[in-house]
Amino acid sequence: QVQVVESGGGSVQAGGSLRLSCASSGYTVCMGWFRQAPGKEREAVAGAMGDEHTAYADSVKGRFTISKDDASDTLHLQMNSLKPEDTAMYYCAASYGCSTSYLLQEDEYRYWGQGTQVTVSS
Repeated sequence: QVQVVESGGGSVQAGGSLRLSCASSGYTVCMGWFRQAPGKEREAVAGAMGDEHTAYADSVKGRFTISKDDASDTLHLQMNSLKPEDTAMYYCAASYGCSTSYLLQEDEYRYWGQGTQVTVSS
């Protein structure tokens, strides 16, 4: 069973930055970030296959950067220019394989972490 563990969440003021990390215990080529705010459905943030293919939700394009270190099976999410609406529980997801066309689809990922909270105050 692959374990996925997130770290790096916290509280920050609007305009600030946070960096999330996610470690996978398996050789998971595909990894992604999803988030869920209170009272809302979970939504995709960004996904990556290897270090060549990435995808972003429109709401974070230009502000967030996803990067994957294949050597260590670690995924990072650099979040800049944070907004209060970015407040959510952020989940890391991983899979041994996926389609580059569906990196933002939840059902492309088999293994999920417990989440890390990100809170952005105005």
